[in-house]
Parts: sequence; structure tokens; C-alpha cells
Amino acid sequence: MTQPCGALLVDKPAGMTSFDVVALVRRELKVKKVGHAGTLDPFATGMLILLLGKATRLFDFFAPLEKEYRVTARFGAASTTGDVDGEITTVPGVWVTEASIKASLPQFRGCIKQKAHAYSAVKVDGERMYKKARRGEPVMAPLRDVRINSLELDSFDADAQQAVFSVACSKGTYVRQLCEDIAASLNTVAYALSLRRTRIGKFDVKSAAGLEELGSMTPGVKAMEAVPSFISCLGALYFLPVREVDENDARAITVGQMIDGREARPVRLAHDGRLLAIYGPDKKTGRLRPLVVLA
Repeated sequence: MTQPCGALLVDKPAGMTSFDVVALVRRELKVKKVGHAGTLDPFATGMLILLLGKATRLFDFFAPLEKEYRVTARFGAASTTGDVDGEITTVPGVWVTEASIKASLPQFRGCIKQKAHAYSAVKVDGERMYKKARRGEPVMAPLRDVRINSLELDSFDADAQQAVFSVACSKGTYVRQLCEDIAASLNTVAYALSLRRTRIGKFDVKSAAGLEELGSMTPGVKAMEAVPSFISCLGALYFLPVREVDENDARAITVGQMIDGREARPVRLAHDGRLLAIYGPDKKTGRLRPLVVLA
């Protein structure tokens, strides 16, 4: 059976890993190659972009896209993992107010340095940090440059000490760590009670398929192309410029040859409405060279 090539937007439920969703799609839709563009923790829900078939080779192009989250933080209690799945310890007698939270937010907007969470997948000395943390080993978490494009307090329950934030951020941002950092600036602790990714780039979770929809989908290219949550490779890479090529260039592209072009960054090369490849500028020759060939 011919394999589909494109992006499938999925609304991941809580309790599943991102790989669980990948495995489900492989099994239910009979797709041999499936990957995802951006992991979600098991407790988190929301937008997961799955790349099917040859589209799995396009992962690096999706990584820089802005991500948007809605997170509920519980102040006055800490979690070993920074989220609801960890061991929770309550710190009595420390209360925050809506005014104090709002006053703390400006320092976290824009370009900031963030410490990777101890229970993150960041590698230290060649090993994932969460593996060291599970063994109880102390880890010197690296600082990383991230960008918080927007951070707003949507609501606050003073009695429950729970705040709901909307966050739009760059890749590499740990929202649960952001909750802990906001709490630390208020001389208390916090953890992420719930986390939902609502958007990646222009792809909104409202357009994503739930697990029930995935289970009812019919395998095969034609059937997948008719599913609203399935986006062709050409459409999924909307953020790259596109160039329609002629027959001669199309033949050259299919065998990975360089072609003429003045584009200064990666470009989608299409023919008859189909994405053939992603090409980028070659500094030595001034031409375009292949980055990923799909045809």
C-alpha cells in the first residue's frame, strides 16, 4: 500500500506519551514511518504534529515554530517532576495574590535564560536528565536561552492558590519550569497542575483529531488526504517560501541535482501542486542545493 506523506494534527489526551500516539497511528492507519514534531509530557494534552512517511525527514523545519500553551499552576506546593505526576509536597503559610503574580510576569517576557528541569529530556554528560533524577543523582542543569513571546494571567483562584496562564514561547521552553520560576520570584513554590498545548505555528488544536477520530480513519493515501486534520507536505511547510519549478528542474530535483536560484533561505520546490524537495542556498556555487528530497 502506498504510504501517505504529510502532517497529521492530533489532540493528545492526558496519560499517553507522545510515542504512544505515534504507535497508535502506525497500528491503526498502517503507516510504517511516523514521527512527531515536539514532545508532550504524559500529563499534558493538546497539539501534537505527527509526520507521516517521508515527511518524517522534515522534523528540523518544524522545530523553530512558536508554541502556545495554557497552563494551570498550583502555588504553595512543589512536585518532584514539576507537574501533577510527581510527589507533591505542600508548603504551608505562603500565599500569593493576583496582584503579586501580575507584578512578577514582566521579568519573564522576552528573551530569558531558563534552567532545564531536572526531569527533562535534556542530555547532561550523554544521558537524559530525567534518568539521573530518577536515580536520585544530583544534576547541574544547564541554562538555555529561550524566548517568551507572551505571558498572561488568565484567571486566579485565591482560595485554591491556582493560576491559569497563557504562554506563547520558542522551542526549548519548559512551561512547568516557568511555573516554578514565577513562584520562586514570589518566594514560594509551584507546579503545573495541568498543561495544554493549544497551537504550534498557525496550527490550532481546534483543527486536530482526537483519538476517537483516529480510530475511525481509513488507512490509505486517498482516505488520509480527505481527512481535515491531515495536511500535505506542501501545506504543512507554509512558513517556507515556495517556488513552482518547470519540467527540467523537476527532473533534476528528483535525482538531487543543484538548480539555479537566488533564495537566501530554505525554499519549497513544487511541481503541479506537489512538493518535490526543500532546497537551500549553496555559498560556494551561488546555486540551490538539496536539503531534503521527497520526490
